[in-house]
Amino acid sequence: MSLSTAFKPSAQPTTAPARSPALERLLSRNGAHFARPRGTDLLGRTQAYADYRAARIAHKQWPFEKMMGSVPAPTGTARTYSNGDVSGLNFSSQNYLGLTTHPRVLEAVHAAIDEYGTKSWGSAVLVGRTEQSTELERQLAGLVGLPHAILYPTGWAAGFGVVQGLVRKRDHVVMDRLAHACLQVGAQYATPNVHLFPHIDNEAVRNILEDIRAKDTQNAILVVTEGLFSMDSDVPNLRELQAICRAYDATLLVDVAHDLGSMGQGPHGQLGEQGMLGEIDLVMGSFSKTFGTNGGFVASSHESVCTYLRTYSSPAAFTSALSPGQIAVLQEAVQIIASPEGERLRAQLLRNSLTLRDELRTRGLTCMGVPSAIVPVVIGSEPISRRVSVRLEERGVLVNLAEFPAVPIGHSRLRMQLTSQHEPEQLKEAAKIVAETVEEVTKTTTSWL
Repeated sequence: MSLSTAFKPSAQPTTAPARSPALERLLSRNGAHFARPRGTDLLGRTQAYADYRAARIAHKQWPFEKMMGSVPAPTGTARTYSNGDVSGLNFSSQNYLGLTTHPRVLEAVHAAIDEYGTKSWGSAVLVGRTEQSTELERQLAGLVGLPHAILYPTGWAAGFGVVQGLVRKRDHVVMDRLAHACLQVGAQYATPNVHLFPHIDNEAVRNILEDIRAKDTQNAILVVTEGLFSMDSDVPNLRELQAICRAYDATLLVDVAHDLGSMGQGPHGQLGEQGMLGEIDLVMGSFSKTFGTNGGFVASSHESVCTYLRTYSSPAAFTSALSPGQIAVLQEAVQIIASPEGERLRAQLLRNSLTLRDELRTRGLTCMGVPSAIVPVVIGSEPISRRVSVRLEERGVLVNLAEFPAVPIGHSRLRMQLTSQHEPEQLKEAAKIVAETVEEVTKTTTSWL
């Protein structure tokens, strides 16, 4: 199906309709207003959100649900609800080291499809594993310094599955309040004893663990954090946090989805940067940011953990295993990431992050966190950030908008995602356009938007 036939923004009016007070109130809302609908009509009560979405589309305030029209490269084409087809600088895709189109990766996936076809035989607990996938598990475990790993069909499945698979009703989960949604949903599913702590606040973790152990010495505690947080681009002190967990007989899980392979000296991400390779109790990650395909994994020092998860973690037991093509991509990607070429790509990605951050700051914008493939640009106001995002499309810059529920209300931001393939001139041009657009929209946005 072609891009033009797959998506038709024909429902958009050529001129914006008149805005009544009721419409103005509707447009001023955000996703929080529709997150908990009530009523007996389970299906019908979704209509309020559909009306809200339709209103934002009609008034060019819907920067979501773009449809890609090209490979994830520094420039690209997408179809948008507000501006139709847009071509220009691409800061909205996840391809940190550019491996999605790497010649060796493409050659590997073609060969695997020719030999094994397009999908696995079935679930990994039955007959979905192969010699290649078993070897890949060993390679991934090595990247995080642990002896054992298990593959999952998606990163989301790995995050949900490791919590759901190990935690039981009487156990406790102590989790950074900004942890990935898959981890939070897994915790809520597994136990009512979920304790959220302030973002990267290790002393808060210590206090929560002390309080739990004063009341409960019989049940397990899982503490959850990330190597690099994708909305703020910041990192926790993992050595300190692991020591706190051991002091209170708690298990630490670190999600390395955004930093493994793309950040730091060597391929080990924050585990390597902080000298914690092989020291973390449990490590999980996603392949969709750096490794060129979908999927995820969980690694442990205990072989029994992976054996147990293969049976009792629902996304592992009841979903078809990764396809032969995905396994081939991952094997080739791991080799590249761990090679001198991978080191060169990481260095280029870091240079690109530093360049873009410097250019944005020079123009008066605030960038959150540490240099990484993610550059969060603070906006704050949802009405302003929505107009900025749509206006950037018009000017040929594709950038993702993060607003509730991805971030708290009033903390919206542009989430610029880099690749090692971006050129310095592209970064400078993007920073110039972003700064000009934020200034223009801030000056012209009316109070009701």
